[in-house]
Amino acid sequence: SVHILSPGYVNARLEKETPIFNKQRIDFAPPEKINSLVVSSNQLCMSLGKDTILRIDLGKPDEPNQVELGRKDEARVYKMFLDHTGSHLLIALNTSECLYLNRSVQKVRALSRWKGHLIESVGWNKFLGSETNTGPILVGTSQGQIYEAEISVSEGSLFSTNPDQYFRQVYTLEEESGPAPVCCLEIERGIEGKFFIIATTRKRLFQFVGKVPEGTEQQGFSSIFAMHADHLPSFREFPANLGFSEIAFYTPKLRSNPRSFAWMMGNGVLYGTLDYSRPDSILSDERVWVYPADIDITVNKPISIVLTQFHFLLLLPDRVKAVCTLNGQVVFQDLFLEKFGLLTCMIKDPTVQQIWIHTEKVVFRYHVQRESRDVWKMYMNMNKFDLAKEYCKDRPECLDIVLAKEAEHCFQNKRYLDSAKCYALTQNYFEEIALKFIEAKQEEALMEFLIKKLSNLKPSEKTQTTLLTTWLTELYLNWLGILEGDPSQRNLYLDTREKFRTFLSSPKNKDCLFNNRASIYELLASHGDTEHMVYFAVIMQDYERVVAHHCQHDEYDEALNVLSRHRDEKLFYKFSPVLIQHIPKKVVDAWISMGSRLDARNLIPALVNYSQSASTQQINEAIRYMEFCVYQLEETQQAIHNYLLSLYALCRPDSLLSYLEQAGTNPNRIHYDLKYALRLCAEHGHHHACVHIYKVMELYEEAVDLALQVDVDLAKSCADLPEDDEELRKKLWLKIARHVVQEEKDVKKAMACLSSCALLKIEDVLPFFPDFVTIDHFKEAICNSLEDYNKHIEELKREMEEATQSAKRIREDIQEMRNKYGSVEPQEKCAACDFPLLNRPFYLFLCGHMFHYDCLLQAVFPNLPAYKQAKLEDLQKKLAATSQPSKSHHRPKDADTISLGKGQQSREQIKADIDDIVAAECVYCGELMIRSIDKPFIDPQKYEEEMQSWL
Repeated sequence: SVHILSPGYVNARLEKETPIFNKQRIDFAPPEKINSLVVSSNQLCMSLGKDTILRIDLGKPDEPNQVELGRKDEARVYKMFLDHTGSHLLIALNTSECLYLNRSVQKVRALSRWKGHLIESVGWNKFLGSETNTGPILVGTSQGQIYEAEISVSEGSLFSTNPDQYFRQVYTLEEESGPAPVCCLEIERGIEGKFFIIATTRKRLFQFVGKVPEGTEQQGFSSIFAMHADHLPSFREFPANLGFSEIAFYTPKLRSNPRSFAWMMGNGVLYGTLDYSRPDSILSDERVWVYPADIDITVNKPISIVLTQFHFLLLLPDRVKAVCTLNGQVVFQDLFLEKFGLLTCMIKDPTVQQIWIHTEKVVFRYHVQRESRDVWKMYMNMNKFDLAKEYCKDRPECLDIVLAKEAEHCFQNKRYLDSAKCYALTQNYFEEIALKFIEAKQEEALMEFLIKKLSNLKPSEKTQTTLLTTWLTELYLNWLGILEGDPSQRNLYLDTREKFRTFLSSPKNKDCLFNNRASIYELLASHGDTEHMVYFAVIMQDYERVVAHHCQHDEYDEALNVLSRHRDEKLFYKFSPVLIQHIPKKVVDAWISMGSRLDARNLIPALVNYSQSASTQQINEAIRYMEFCVYQLEETQQAIHNYLLSLYALCRPDSLLSYLEQAGTNPNRIHYDLKYALRLCAEHGHHHACVHIYKVMELYEEAVDLALQVDVDLAKSCADLPEDDEELRKKLWLKIARHVVQEEKDVKKAMACLSSCALLKIEDVLPFFPDFVTIDHFKEAICNSLEDYNKHIEELKREMEEATQSAKRIREDIQEMRNKYGSVEPQEKCAACDFPLLNRPFYLFLCGHMFHYDCLLQAVFPNLPAYKQAKLEDLQKKLAATSQPSKSHHRPKDADTISLGKGQQSREQIKADIDDIVAAECVYCGELMIRSIDKPFIDPQKYEEEMQSWL
């Protein structure tokens, strides 16, 4: 079997390493007994003996500050009160007096207006209080009166005025027996300017609720108490009496409102949460923890109480008890040794969440460490699973336990879907859970479990993913099959179908479904669910299967819609032969919409098969697509043009000739096969088209022969085409003339041929006429011909006379040139080398330029063509050979004379030939200079050498 789970947690255990409340004894030995201790904002104040106040900044514990009260009488410290900033310390004396000490001064100041009242409690103003001003505060006395007061310290001269600004009574608390001491006071602000004031006596807890208009907070709380002048405010009352009571609050963050409370009174501890949205009472979820048997309020009654997030701690004379506020169980008890003395007070610093306890001679401190570590288990046991998960979300081993418990709880309560969701998140064995749902016949819950389990699998767990995907597909198909047959379950069927389709199209499952699509197809086929088979094929982009399905069920429009939507060329090629048989126009429209993405050559087989069995109207669809390819897409493939030709020849002869003419007459730019087109047109008897093709092939004789069968004028247009071949043109016109004379026997039309072609003469046409034709028909033509001959003869005579005169003038010019000469001065220089001209053989040109023979040869030779260079070199060699003296001294005189004469004659001829090449024209004024205009002044091969010579 395959286990669909991640590796389990090994030896998972709850944290018990350190206790939640970790006690530490402070290394402090007081010189006198400790009367009272208060702490706030890391500021600790301690009353020692009769007359000493010790102040310690816990951030600097090594720098304590000691202040003397300076009292000469027997007055002793009764209680001390420290505000939330740690700046204002009130010291109540047992003589019904009150002293004030600010953190920034060393001198205690008496509050004269407070004299005569034994102070039991102070409600600090956390909203307006600062280091120099308390803002309006509430003061409770032992006689039940509640006073409003304000203490302010002047920064200029510290005690130039009385610090107590005012002290006025606002209310009196009473129990059934009359006024009772005000044990505790707390001021909290809710929403929309609403204030809540909590005041406790020994047996009652009062709540004063009222609004203070915005901007008038500095005026105090008199208006709130005035609302209750005629009737008692709401209160809780318990029968037992400790002689006092104490209330504690838990504030999660600094400068936020408290979230819960705990009130220690005679019958036990009343605790709960604070709800500031309630109109008349903020106390909510109230419960009472009754004192157990080991707490006797007459013998070892509790002394103090503090509240943390999930516990309240009770201080007894010899121990501390911690009670969980979630279940009311005592979770911690710490017994103190007798040598430390009786415990006298416990207080919590709300800013750093530290708890302080002291006896008369020892101070202890508790650190609260990870208080919520086991809260998840308590919530779990209370079936509050959401809260349990919230408190163990960063501890997976605990979260797994909570999820398993929640899943089992839901299963037992027949909430199978919720159970499945939870089971899917646990590490329990997959098989066990699946069998559990199968045995309970809860297929829907099983599907939910599998879906959740599938969503939690990692991409690497391919085997498990495949198993779950296939199983879910089978379950969905079974469920859909059951619902489909029940008309009353139509809505559920539609909802389930939508879920199944969402499952199939989920991106997370896409790869798995694609890799196992063959199995999914088999499942769908086994259930006969063709609808979802098509849907799944679309998701898998298996459009071939979709189109094939539609074609099998004669849903040709749907098949074409799929093809048009997904634009797959291969599918068009495959299914077009079937679709065009049934919806030809729509198919051709789809092809046209695909444009150049389709290769029309691959669609020709479908069109051929279709056109062979279709009517002319249906063939027009094939022609429409071929015309689109040729004229819109400008296809040049020969197969496409040949097929269009065949369709034209079959049913559109007019379009055939138009197409051929539009294709032009240049064989290199024609895209159809000329021979195939000729054969096709001949088979269907389209002679005009054949004539055109013959013209394109330059088979003019065949064109004229065929055109004469159709129209003489067509033949005439063909006869004039070979413009460069007069003989062929004459031959073609003779064919036309013969046809007109012999076939049509129309003499006038034959004479018209003579006027249409200048190459034909009457004598060329006469042999075609029969003997019986009279000369009257040709009289005019013969006369015109004779006149033309006379004109031609006269023109030739005139040309001969002009030629004779030209020859005479040329002979005279030659004779004149022989006698022409020029004079050369002795100082004349060569135009090329600038040396005296007469030193060597030279040439004189008509333009006046003079060159030495060798200088001219040097200038001309590089610019001569290769063959003239070779000829010049050969002539120079021959000239050199004729100038060598004869080596024989015994030749006869006559022979020598004869030889010399011949050599001399040959030498003069060679010189003349050299002159014809070298001195044909002036090198500066002739064509040679013009041809050399684009040559560089310096030969590129010698450029580097020339450049170096200039450096």
